Amino acid sequence: MPSAARVRALRPDWLSDPRVWRTEVLAGLVVGLALIPEAISFSIIAGVDPAVGLFASFTMAVVISVVGGRRAMISAATGAVALVIAPLNREHGFGHLVAAVILAGVFQIVLGALGVARLMRFVPRSVMVGFVNSLAILIFMAQVPELREVPWPVYPLVGVGLALMVFFPRLTTLVPAPLVSIVILTVITVAAGIAVPTVGDKGALPSSLPVPGLPDVPFTLDTLTTIAPYAFAMALVGLMESLMTAQLVDEITDSRSSKTRESVGQGVANIVTGFFGGMGGCAMIGQTMINVKVSGARTRLSTFLAGVFLMVLCVVFGPVVSHIPMAALVAVMVMVCFATFDWHSVAPATLRRMPAGEIVVMVLTVVCVVATHNLAVGVVVGSVTAMVVFARRVARFADVTSVTDPDGTTAVYAVTGELFFASANDLIGRFDYAGDPDRVVIDLSDAHVWDASSVAVLDAVETKYAARGKTVEITGLNHASADLHARLTGSVSGH
Repeated sequence: MPSAARVRALRPDWLSDPRVWRTEVLAGLVVGLALIPEAISFSIIAGVDPAVGLFASFTMAVVISVVGGRRAMISAATGAVALVIAPLNREHGFGHLVAAVILAGVFQIVLGALGVARLMRFVPRSVMVGFVNSLAILIFMAQVPELREVPWPVYPLVGVGLALMVFFPRLTTLVPAPLVSIVILTVITVAAGIAVPTVGDKGALPSSLPVPGLPDVPFTLDTLTTIAPYAFAMALVGLMESLMTAQLVDEITDSRSSKTRESVGQGVANIVTGFFGGMGGCAMIGQTMINVKVSGARTRLSTFLAGVFLMVLCVVFGPVVSHIPMAALVAVMVMVCFATFDWHSVAPATLRRMPAGEIVVMVLTVVCVVATHNLAVGVVVGSVTAMVVFARRVARFADVTSVTDPDGTTAVYAVTGELFFASANDLIGRFDYAGDPDRVVIDLSDAHVWDASSVAVLDAVETKYAARGKTVEITGLNHASADLHARLTGSVSGH
């Protein structure tokens, strides 16, 4: 049997530390409240009943708290997923939407098992910063409709909410400031009878728990071919958002997470959500920032309780929750925007020191995400641009210098740098094919051959010299370069 010390070491922090327990419970409550209007809004985007989004947020949060790879990260119904599956629901009906959610979960499990999470290493920091900043902008933009054509008391209420969240932590941090703000603003509006938009205006809250069932679709090949493209798109978008958010939380908490487990966990959560009639989802940056950065949560308990509180608030305390003014939640989300945005990245001192290429990548990522409202598009475009910038930068370091032997019978060329498709093609014109003596030595001691393009260029150089009756000897190849050259030389060029 395990020793008592080992048992204590394996116990979660929230079981042994009352302070952690309090932080996690209150954080889960705040996130649960913040999830309600978001889930309803995303349901409207997807064209489904508000209960569908709320059920999805409940099941996603509860399941991912157990099977996910990143502690304290919140997964629920999201706008990105809603945008992907909305056309499917509109054209083929709700049954096809649910089936697509389940299939998307299967795709995510397969992609996770295949190691798609390892691709995160190719996302540069400039793209990550652009991702974070664009998310902050999108969160703020999502609040703007709540401030248009509304009664004038909404504006001072939002101001009071922001002031509470700024100054209340100076008094105490025992209770999350967002929760205090929500409670106080709700009491003010109800007690004073102030008529402002409330959570209840967003849609009816469910009065019962979801029940499992199979999607109402014919189980045929035609159904599969219809839902597969939407399911695959949803799987990719969901994984990208989740993995990027997990990486952000890793940096904030100075801890590591299992991206592979998170990928598989997202798939499991979406499958469960589909069988419970939810619209699917992925990690939510806004609610995750409320949980991790604003409320200070660090364990799976807060994620689990966020889902539980969401459902309890809807089913048991629906009439009370319906009276929460949207101004209170807008204030919370605006504060999240300011906490999420990387202000250091746009400081004049930072921009002066930052290479121009990285600034372009960051700005392009932000522009693409904000313009398309699709995080995946911005991350892909930003990453590809960063690779192009890197390739151009590295290509400049490849160089050729020539030294002719004193007896004039041999020309020696020293090639330095990294030889790949972006740098190797420029080397062909660096040799004096007509003027060199009959023997030419190309020294690659200070170079590395990376790809078939470089081997093809070296073959082309040899061919040009051979056409003039001259011989070429390639020397100094390191082991990896020699192996690649030996395998590909003579087979990568058509002439």
